[in-house]
This record gives sequence, C-alpha cells and structure tokens, in this order.
Amino acid sequence: MRWIRYETLSDHKLANSHLSVLLEIGIIRLSLIILGVLFLLGLLLEAILRIVFGFGNPLIYKPDAEIGYLLAPNQQTRRFSNFIAVNQYSMRSDPITPQRPPETTRIMLIGDSIANGSWWTDQKETISALITKSLGQNLTGSVQVLNASANSWGPRNQLAYLRRFGTFESQVIVLLMNTDDLFALAPSSAVVGREINYPARRPALALIELYDRYFKRYPPLSPVQEGGDRVGNNLTALAQIQALAQANQARLIIAITPLIREAQKQGRDYELKARQRLADFTSNQQIFYLDFLPIFQAHSNPDSLYRDNIHLSRDGNELISQKLAEAIKKVF
Repeated sequence: MRWIRYETLSDHKLANSHLSVLLEIGIIRLSLIILGVLFLLGLLLEAILRIVFGFGNPLIYKPDAEIGYLLAPNQQTRRFSNFIAVNQYSMRSDPITPQRPPETTRIMLIGDSIANGSWWTDQKETISALITKSLGQNLTGSVQVLNASANSWGPRNQLAYLRRFGTFESQVIVLLMNTDDLFALAPSSAVVGREINYPARRPALALIELYDRYFKRYPPLSPVQEGGDRVGNNLTALAQIQALAQANQARLIIAITPLIREAQKQGRDYELKARQRLADFTSNQQIFYLDFLPIFQAHSNPDSLYRDNIHLSRDGNELISQKLAEAIKKVF
C-alpha cells in the first residue's frame, strides 16, 4: 500500500508539473500575442500619424548667425493634410532662378508666420499663392510671388535675409508684418532645436514627435534681453530694407495686420503709439503703407478673419491678398 500511495503521489506531482509547464507556455503565448497586437497597433498608429497628420516629418529649421534662423532649404512635408514645400532659398515657394525670367512679373513677399502660413495653410492657399492667382488675372506674362518668411521673423531677420540672398530681381518687395513685429527682438538662433516649434532634426518616429509635442515638458528658455528702443531699432531696419530695395530698383510696400484685440477696438496704448511711429516713418520715407487695422475694424465680422489672436483664417488670407494685389498694381 505504501508503494501504491507513493506511485499516486508521484503521478500527482508529475501531473502538476505538466500543468505548470502548460500554464507557462500559455502565459508566454498570450504575452507574445499581446505584444504582437501592441506592435501592430503601434505600427497602425505610426502610419496614421504619418499619413493623416504628417507627424514624424516636421519642417526643419537651420540656425544662422546673422538671420537668426531660417527654414532648411529643399524640404517638403504634409501636415494635417496641408502640403508645405520649401525651395533652395528657404522660401515657401517653388524652386526659382536667381534672375527674373523674361516677361515675368516677380514680387517678393517677406514676413513672419502670417506670410508663411505655417502648418495650417496649404501651399495653394498661402497669401503669396493667392496674390499670384489674383495678379495673374490682371497682368500680362507670368507672375511669381516669392515667399521669404519664417515663424516670428521681425524686420531685422528680414533685413539679414535680404542682405544674404538679395532681392532676386523682384520689381516689388512686400513686407508683411503684424503689430507684435514692431517689438521684435534682434535675430537669435536660441530656439532652434530647443523649442518644439523649431526642430533642428526629424524624430525617428511619429510617435516620438507626438509625445514631444503634447506630453513632454521642456525647461523654459532664458528670455532674450534687449534694452533700448526696440521699435526704433526695427524702424531702422525697415529704413535699411527701403535703401536695399531702391538699390535694386524695387518698390517697397509695407503692410501691417492688427492683433484680434485691435480689430475688436481693444488695442493697447503702447501698440497705438508704435503703429503711429510706423505710419510717420513710412510717410517721411515715402514708402507705400497699407494699414489693415481700419479695414479689419470695418469688417462685418472681424473675428472670422482670424484663426487665433494673431494668425489669419482663410477669409483673412483672402482679404489680405486682395488688398495687397491692388497695392502692387498701384506701384507698377
């Protein structure tokens, strides 16, 4: 009996051991299935982020000692279904030749994110593209509107760009600014590669960009200090741009868009004073000046012209391009 009981106990141990092995195999298989499903979901999410939203392929910025920063040349991407192309001269334009082609009207639009359109504006709906379309219906020959712009560029960034690359034989230079640009700092590359909106390289995965953009906490950058009269410094840069335009036989148009609170007639006193200084400056320098503040304030629904407190909606871009096209025809 003792031997029989020993056999029975051994059988139980063997059975339990067999069950344990089967359980371990089952757990391993389940884990592999879960990992496989997670991997496939990750691949699916990566594909959606890349194809639908354009994550993983942001526009890259290049630091520059004089200009501060500019879009890296020769890049294309699609962000939130909007196509963005940057040519060999860091313009949001098709590739161009340095010399103006025969029988071509060439306009140079220079500005900040309003002129650029950033990720929320398709290449065909930028202000430069809309001006091209408008002028093409009224002028003989071909029309090119070059778009030399980047986020947060001020007059001193724009002056440095023109000094570096020239005017490309443009007959008219349109400098499009907003009220904040009157207070813009001197060119600096501090944000490149350190601020999420100015990446210096592409992430390995779209998922990494998603995390970096919406979940990662970045240490605040030390604020750039600049004393003295910032408005005066920027007006000086505008005077130098005017001199550069004249030296290249180009007419200069300076246009300024208001902040949404200004369009709502809630502008601040220091903004009104800075705008008046710009108006006086353009009058003294005999520069064609287009102030969009009264135009926006007279609009039946000024809020519809904006996508946020500074940047414009499609309706805003269309209004700007229409008025700029009219101004360009006047200076020819």
